Amino acid sequence: MPDVVYRDNPPVSDAELNALFAAAWPSHTDRGFQQVLRRSLGYVCAYVGNHLVGYVNVAWDGGQHAFLLDTTVHPEYRRRGIGRRLVRRARDLARGAGAEWLHVDYVPEYRGFYVACGFDDTAAGLIALHGQGGAGPAGAPRGGEA
Repeated sequence: MPDVVYRDNPPVSDAELNALFAAAWPSHTDRGFQQVLRRSLGYVCAYVGNHLVGYVNVAWDGGQHAFLLDTTVHPEYRRRGIGRRLVRRARDLARGAGAEWLHVDYVPEYRGFYVACGFDDTAAGLIALHGQGGAGPAGAPRGGEA
């Protein structure tokens, strides 16, 4: 495999991110990322040559809590440790900024990945706001709906 280079907060275009997300997530629709990136604690990108192959965003509350969002690896580069290295760098970025907690929400099939990245299960959290159409993450129905 060619060398993978990881960069914290590099200039990255909406076109690059949309191409990565379209390859990785079949239901992705193009969106603007720059507003999110400007408000983030930081983000980490993985490149093979000049090709963006991985990304993770670190959002935060401006204090002790940071949140992983949008961990994504191009399908052609999965199962090579890129995702774990992205998350590790994101953790270090959050710690360096003074965050004491790093949270992640995920759909059940990604639990093993995040456990392998060093996350622990918690019973914390409920979700009250959902995406358009009233569905939760990845189209999951809201609690109480059958």
